[in-house]
Amino acid sequence: MSASHTNQPSAAQPAPAILSIQSHVAYGYAGNRAAVFPLQRMGYDVTAVHTVQFSNHTGYGAWEGDVFDPDHLRRVLKGIADRGFFENCAGLLTGYLGSPAIGEIILDTLEKLPPHCPWICDPVMGDVGRGFYVREQIPEFFKSEALSRAHLITPNLFELEYLSGATIRTIADARAACREIHNGPASASKEQQGPELILVTSLITEDTPAHSISMLLSCRNGECYMVTTPRLEMEFPSYAGSGDMTSAIFTGCLLRGQDYGSALSHTAASLFGIFKTSFDIGGREIALIPAQDHITTPQQFFPVVKL
Repeated sequence: MSASHTNQPSAAQPAPAILSIQSHVAYGYAGNRAAVFPLQRMGYDVTAVHTVQFSNHTGYGAWEGDVFDPDHLRRVLKGIADRGFFENCAGLLTGYLGSPAIGEIILDTLEKLPPHCPWICDPVMGDVGRGFYVREQIPEFFKSEALSRAHLITPNLFELEYLSGATIRTIADARAACREIHNGPASASKEQQGPELILVTSLITEDTPAHSISMLLSCRNGECYMVTTPRLEMEFPSYAGSGDMTSAIFTGCLLRGQDYGSALSHTAASLFGIFKTSFDIGGREIALIPAQDHITTPQQFFPVVKL
């Protein structure tokens, strides 16, 4: 390079930091294993705290490992805080809790983060066909504590019905259920209202075309967006970790400033590419590494409809 060259590269900037508090599996992809890598591919510096460490996800019917003691999590989070991480955290992402006490730890952690740091809460409780698969007090924590504190929640259809108290058979039902959650209890003050955004991650209703599945994004201001993609006919109902990965990719899109429609479009395209690659390879786990290019540069997009 000649001495007269003046176009020097700009100074490198630190990657935006995200704190992800979720489960962890040693084998396969669920919880933090399904969420951290996509966010890293999108350019985020993710600090992962594990609520459990299992050998594999529980869908196999047998696993080894432990739910971490709440004191263990408090000490890990204190150590992170002591390094100054909380001061520059751009987002808090949470998923499977493991125990009700972990919910209280998340609320305590939220108080220590910057005032405008959004909490993206995946209210992991259960699924259609399986019912609840968490400890009894955890669903109530999400309904009574998380809804008024989270900026964005990402329920599946089963979780949306529980949180809203509604039976959902149509798209109109789903939109009405989201409005109930946005508004909070009838006596709620502005501070007690529900989340700003609700992303329904897997929506199949009487209105859904055959062999298809939708995602619905509802905003407290009344805007609503929906995207529908083909549904792969897999041997298993769904890939474990799908919701964790969905929350992560959508979070990454929002935090880098994409508008709602664009964020939903990118998320749906990424997921379809990853699922299609996984389906073609075969097996029970998300093929996240072979399919990783779809995280940042998905190939097939689907129309987002503003309802």
